[in-house]
Amino acid sequence: MERIALFIDGANLYATSKSLGFDIDYRQLLKEYGSRGYLVRAFYYTALVEDQEYSSIRPLIDWLDYNGYTVVTKPVKEFTDAQGRRKVKGNMDIELAVDAMELAPFITHMVLFSGDGDFRSLVEAMQRKGVRVSVVSTIQTQPPMIADDLRRQADQFVDLAELQSKIGRDPAQRPPREPRGPGMAEGRSSMPSFIERPSRPLRDRDDE
Repeated sequence: MERIALFIDGANLYATSKSLGFDIDYRQLLKEYGSRGYLVRAFYYTALVEDQEYSSIRPLIDWLDYNGYTVVTKPVKEFTDAQGRRKVKGNMDIELAVDAMELAPFITHMVLFSGDGDFRSLVEAMQRKGVRVSVVSTIQTQPPMIADDLRRQADQFVDLAELQSKIGRDPAQRPPREPRGPGMAEGRSSMPSFIERPSRPLRDRDDE
């Protein structure tokens, strides 16, 4: 049985799904890949603007964190460019790459949800470690959302449009939300068994 890990570049996947005209059902995403093998981890990476009182992505982040995803966030950095324009930077490439390399000995299949060409070197490094790499993005848009060199480097390219019937959410359907306060404990216990976080590091489990 394949040992699978999902690595989701949150901003990139959001832009890709929007360009195709549908939203991702993250519960169905776990079920889909859980049916294909043993799902070791499902990582979701995103940068957050900390000084905002409310961020539209926070309800999604909370839900993912209590429903089987390992959420990795960091604050967005703000800076002023040479023309005096305010810019924001929230690249999560390094965090994703480090997690992938650390997990490489424990998985046989990496599924990368991103079209960012900067990940080509990471894909090549994972392949050298014997890990098969699938990249999920799309070529249905103009221009395509996936960098050509990343697509060529991957063992398998999956067009997100082909997954819409399996992991797409009806736009009229509200995204699932976990109860607040005391009910949070229930959210944890409803986590799919194949993705429950171990109480000890993975290496300790494998050494047993």
